[in-house]
Amino acid sequence: MVDEIKDREEFEDESEEKEQPTSQQSASGQAISPTGFVERVKLPRGNQVLGILEQRLGASRLLVKCFDGKSRTCRVPGRMKRRLWLREGDVVLVEPWEHQGDEKGDVVFKYTPTAAQWLKRKGYIKIEAEF
Repeated sequence: MVDEIKDREEFEDESEEKEQPTSQQSASGQAISPTGFVERVKLPRGNQVLGILEQRLGASRLLVKCFDGKSRTCRVPGRMKRRLWLREGDVVLVEPWEHQGDEKGDVVFKYTPTAAQWLKRKGYIKIEAEF
């Protein structure tokens, strides 16, 4: 009986040590490691493309230079209009429309400067002279 109690106490001590978190959550929902690097970055899926915002046209419309070599007139969907503030030079994730996909699309996500640097280091974003 005494041996069982000691075993339980040792098991509880080991489980308490394992529960310590190794990363923190930032305000944007990305996990930040103790060293300050971004661990998770949203990557393009399916037909989504990365792009750099060239010009704001007004009325929730933007001109985005995409990394597939095309310039698209993109819009900010209504559910994101108030939450997503964009400036020239921002790196964004664009989802081309099914109809007129080479000319138009929707802005799905805006990357933080830290996430944009990570994308450049990993080769997802090419230098502007290349495209």
